[in-house]
Amino acid sequence: MGSLVVHPPSNATHEKRMAALGSVASAVVLVLLKAFLAWMTGSLGILSEALHSMLDLIAAVITYLSVRVADKPADADHLYGHGKVESFSAFVETGLLLLTALYIIWEAFQRLLFRKPEIHPSVSAIVILLLAMCIDLVRARALGRVARKHPSEALEADALHFSTDVWSTLTVILGITGAWLGLKFGLPSLRALDPIAALGVAAVIIWVGSRLGRRTIDALLDVAPIGLRERIVNAVDETEGVLQTERVRVRRAGQRYFVDVTISVPRTASLEQAHAATEAVERNIGRIIPSDVVVHVEPRAQSGEHLFDTIRAIAQRRGLPVHELSAHQYDGRLFVELHLEVDEHASLKEAHWRATELEEEIHRVTEPETLVNIHIEPLGKEIGGAEKMRELSRAVQEFLNSLPAEYEELLNCHDVHVRSVEHRILVSCHCAMHGSLPLTVVHDLTATLEDRVKGRFPQIYRVTIHPEPAEET
Repeated sequence: MGSLVVHPPSNATHEKRMAALGSVASAVVLVLLKAFLAWMTGSLGILSEALHSMLDLIAAVITYLSVRVADKPADADHLYGHGKVESFSAFVETGLLLLTALYIIWEAFQRLLFRKPEIHPSVSAIVILLLAMCIDLVRARALGRVARKHPSEALEADALHFSTDVWSTLTVILGITGAWLGLKFGLPSLRALDPIAALGVAAVIIWVGSRLGRRTIDALLDVAPIGLRERIVNAVDETEGVLQTERVRVRRAGQRYFVDVTISVPRTASLEQAHAATEAVERNIGRIIPSDVVVHVEPRAQSGEHLFDTIRAIAQRRGLPVHELSAHQYDGRLFVELHLEVDEHASLKEAHWRATELEEEIHRVTEPETLVNIHIEPLGKEIGGAEKMRELSRAVQEFLNSLPAEYEELLNCHDVHVRSVEHRILVSCHCAMHGSLPLTVVHDLTATLEDRVKGRFPQIYRVTIHPEPAEET
């Protein structure tokens, strides 16, 4: 019976979660401090800061939850992972910020134009606000460090909130200080600094929210970072085996990018060469950004492609095996000759039709007056009978061992193997000779013996003789 294995979170995930959890704890403390001060002083500036911190607390909780979800691996329902949760979290935070700003603006104008509520500023309130500002500063730096180390939109948004809280809290401190001075020295006009400070907080919130909103909308709409596509194109174009980058598409989910690339490779490249090019492309893009790369390959003709490569590409596209290509000038015209292999069960009419089609396409890529001669031969798919091959093997061995009377350098032949490959009979064997013979003599003798075997057995396509010194046999 199997058991469920729970894998512990990675160091990066653990660090992000702890940073988000610390953000929640800090936000709770700030909300309590500022809510107490707002109740104690009646200050709109402090109330706006308390509301701002309340939304920061909600945003921090959303951030913590989104970080937990965003780092989950892809599954059957979320093929690109869960990274978009962070972008959505940041988008929600933006909406909350803007709603807060609208309320603060409305309340500030109410106090400036219509109502004159009593406020009770004090030095202790100013000191507590300074403490809150220090908490904001420490948390903003901690969150920013983790967001840069482990790229996270949600943590970056949270860090931005706490960093702007520093400035908004400073604005409130100036407003409440002005109200305190007005109360102390009998200057009622200074009390207006409190709602003005609140408007300053609202302005900061709108500015931060607009920047954050733009980034999150870009992420949700798959807007590629400026310059990233050009960097990827340059890296792919410089990859060995790639003719050109034809298309690049980039989308982001959390801290990971998904890149779709279409490249062109020489149409004469083998499947293995094309695969090697795609792997090199993936490595080069991975050096630029953490990414999941999909590469689509398009075969293309190279500039100045050789005529033989062009003909092979045409034949390969039609699924026609060709070999023995040759070309030369004949009577002022180009004469191209090649061997075409056709299914051995095809009729002459079918084989000639395939050859004619190939010839017509070759004419389209060469000069119209080019002469093309195609030799048609059967494409061997049948494996030769084992008994028949063994009989031929014995006959070849007997024939070779009858030749030492003519060639005194030859002592004996053995290990004769005969096989049928693609409708061609191939022979290989070992021949023992005197070890003191010069290599040139041995080479000439093996060539002569190979010709003799092919002359004696015309059905044999190729003979390969391995010479060896008699002393070692």
